[in-house]
Amino acid sequence: MTSAFTDLQGQYLAYIATYTKLHRRPPAEADLQDYFRVSPPAVHRMIVVLTEHGLIRRQPGAPRSVEVLVPPDQLPPLR
Repeated sequence: MTSAFTDLQGQYLAYIATYTKLHRRPPAEADLQDYFRVSPPAVHRMIVVLTEHGLIRRQPGAPRSVEVLVPPDQLPPLR
């Protein structure tokens, strides 16, 4: 079975889901930058790609509005 997302996309999804569960709110893009040690444009592009692929939903202009649409049992373990 082919995954609906790449390994890296899966890690972003797992991080967003885990962060949201632990903190009761989604991560900011800065949190993703810190965790993955990437630039702001890299995080923003990943968020755009995940949105375009229907893997997350977000409200434009609303901070911390990312919602993972992949069922938890289909997410990979966070590494």
